[in-house]
Amino acid sequence: MPPVPPLLHTAANASARPPGESMLHKLAHTAMLQHAMEPDFSPAALAEAGAAKPAPIVQDGQVRDLRNLLWASIDNDDSRDLDQLSVSLPLADGAVKILIAIADVDCLVKKGSAMDAHAAINTTSVYTVAGIFPMLPEKLSTDLTSLNEGQERVAMVVEMTVAADGSITAGNLYRAIVLNRARLAYNAVAAWLEGGAPAPAKVSALPGMEQQLRTQDTAAQALKRARHANGALELETPDVQPLYKDGVLADMLPAKKNRARELIEEFMVASNGVTARFLDQKKLPSLRRVLPVPRRWDRIMALAASVGDVLPAAPDAVALDAFLGRRRQADPQHFPDISLAVVKLLGAGEYALCLPGQTSVGHFGLAVKDYMHTTAPNRRFPDLVAQRLLKSALAGQSSTYSAEELAAIARQCTQQEGNAAKVERQIRKSATAQLMVSRVGSRFSAVVTGASEKGVWVRVSGPTAEGRLVRGFAGLDVGDRVDVELLSTDVVRGFIDFATVGAKS
Repeated sequence: MPPVPPLLHTAANASARPPGESMLHKLAHTAMLQHAMEPDFSPAALAEAGAAKPAPIVQDGQVRDLRNLLWASIDNDDSRDLDQLSVSLPLADGAVKILIAIADVDCLVKKGSAMDAHAAINTTSVYTVAGIFPMLPEKLSTDLTSLNEGQERVAMVVEMTVAADGSITAGNLYRAIVLNRARLAYNAVAAWLEGGAPAPAKVSALPGMEQQLRTQDTAAQALKRARHANGALELETPDVQPLYKDGVLADMLPAKKNRARELIEEFMVASNGVTARFLDQKKLPSLRRVLPVPRRWDRIMALAASVGDVLPAAPDAVALDAFLGRRRQADPQHFPDISLAVVKLLGAGEYALCLPGQTSVGHFGLAVKDYMHTTAPNRRFPDLVAQRLLKSALAGQSSTYSAEELAAIARQCTQQEGNAAKVERQIRKSATAQLMVSRVGSRFSAVVTGASEKGVWVRVSGPTAEGRLVRGFAGLDVGDRVDVELLSTDVVRGFIDFATVGAKS
């Protein structure tokens, strides 16, 4: 999987298994088992998937028919599990009605089924350099429950009105029949929106689609400005994507954000907030995605001081974002490094039960109070759980899950998200170690990305690689810059060992 933005867990996908990477795939399979995740589906789950048939297109008073709208998906070039579509409807005074259609996965993956049991254990698809370990069988996630181009589907729709100033003035949820008119890719749409290329062929071929996407882009940028006015952090972490040549891993390249990714990210944040408030209004519990106030604010202050800047003594998202903006302008080349340091110091997000009427901790990095994961039910279990809660709300029924069940699911999802990240990181390190074998003895400029009693880690570029600093690490902390020498690599264990230049053996 191309790396996920640290503050907004939107998933993406790569080909199921790159050719010629069998050793890495075996390592990934072993890593899944070592981290309490199931790499293979049970015979019962496979039997359920094999017997699954397309969900019927039901038209009644509870399901609207929105097939006439210009729905489109925007995802990675090689994405096969399409979870959401979007469309815009311009209103008066610069406002826009945005509709987000979310794949109805619950229609085929029922609570308590064998497929549901597998999803409840892993809680997420795991995207490694060696291939994908999907949360659900691919017959569903890439076909029957995917919002594929040209396929009519019943979906959950989040409707929200975005004012010209980026505020959300109204929101609603319902089920509807939708039709994906165009499967679009981030890079091509972004190049066009940013003025660097003509519109993608599918956009030009559909009357009204160009204006449709420009309206969505305008609304997304308004949402972004509003969030950043409240302190949402604009970070640029040096995430990496594998580059294959003739089926062999050739490089690890930085993955960059673009205008199309921002469009989808802003819509996902906004729709997740609408969903959280909807469940609260219906007096139902929810699984919130939270990121508390950072515990290592003192180190973030020290990081700012190291470049001649000042942050307030108490955690302040608006002040932190302003500092990041100044650093982006003053030193764009090294801004990804300082972004990564801030991400590490913010800590990891987690899932938490939120009861009706209860105030959520909120998400410090996104600068939102009401936030949950709902838009990727093919890839994340919390989103599938949320879908079932929404169906209960729409039917006027009590919660599908008890508070105790939701609290346990929150703990499991938080733990397994961490385990999935460990698997992905471990295999990425094994792949990178494979690339770095010929670079032993080379020197690099590095940034410290982790520092604890367990050790100190640094990241280098060309190729992008992270490894442990085994000598010369005394006194170093996250965000420090240091020159290092590559000492050794171990592909099987994924070890890449560095030493500070000049450090004694």
